Amino acid sequence: MLLPDAAALYAEGPPTYGRAGLATQETLMSALASLEGAAGVRLFPSGLAAMTGAMLAVAKAGDDVLVTDAIYKPTRRFCDRVLTRFGVTVRYYRPSLEAEALAERLAPATRLLVMESPGSLSFEVQDAAAIAKMAKSRGVITLLDNTWAAGHLFKPLAHGVDLSVQALTKYVGGHSDLFMGSAAASDPALVGALDRAVLDYGWAVAPEDAYQMLRGLRTLDVRLARHGASALAVAAWLRARPEVAEVLFPALAGAPGHGLWKRDFTGAAGLFSIVLRPCRPAAVAAFLDSLRLFGLGFSWGGFESLAIDCGPQFEVRAFGAPFETPVIRLNIGLEDPGDLIADLEAGFEALATA
Repeated sequence: MLLPDAAALYAEGPPTYGRAGLATQETLMSALASLEGAAGVRLFPSGLAAMTGAMLAVAKAGDDVLVTDAIYKPTRRFCDRVLTRFGVTVRYYRPSLEAEALAERLAPATRLLVMESPGSLSFEVQDAAAIAKMAKSRGVITLLDNTWAAGHLFKPLAHGVDLSVQALTKYVGGHSDLFMGSAAASDPALVGALDRAVLDYGWAVAPEDAYQMLRGLRTLDVRLARHGASALAVAAWLRARPEVAEVLFPALAGAPGHGLWKRDFTGAAGLFSIVLRPCRPAAVAAFLDSLRLFGLGFSWGGFESLAIDCGPQFEVRAFGAPFETPVIRLNIGLEDPGDLIADLEAGFEALATA
């Protein structure tokens, strides 16, 4: 960007280089700060970059980082391949651990405790408020991947969590055509740490993408309501299917984590998993391959419904696969739930005959 005079080249305050973001990015950050109840929000080029950027903003060589075993697989890959290479110890904990038990896992060097609630693929809900309170009393920073709730259905900062991170790629973008992430904090010192991370690592988002995210924010509430209502209808139907052993959807009454979800969340997202009864891998593949409305893809939060087999991703978990039978993750999009149920019914027919 061009500056008005020589004095402005090195003046404190006004931006001097477009990578740091101008009016459109500032407007998006301000809107997200309002959504999250944050002192400040910083933008990153993807959800993964937001997670890794927030971790790099606070961790240093010699620190210990404690991470939920249900964490998003690419975040785990960063922890194992990058953080450890720079002298940070990374340990994993069972996502079912409550605050008191988790306190026993903290080490003198523990700097950061990372949560994801509900957890990727297996949808464990953590008591974020209790864990954050425990961690704060011991001088440990807490970070929560809040992508499932999109910064709207659950407010980590209001529950005492220090850093709330989400992949804006998912629900805020909403149309499966943008990449972006955000990290929010209530403490100005942590906002400053995020600022330095963005500056020092050279992260940037384009103004056109920031505008598209602002447009997505305008319909976030109504889209999430549709996703949640359709997901509850499909999940209730799946629970009655003989092929399904369990539905992993905290918003469904009686499902694991429902009590914490009901206490802390204001609504349901459209992402959940089902645990199938014992069947061969070929039958799982036949189920997935027969689907027509559900696409096969890893992203989620957009308008279209998606399905994946979770099995290969469980293989990296420190405490082993959480289930002995196949697990299918479903993203319920904006299609008619009756049509989605018909598609799944055809899938079960293919599973039975495979």
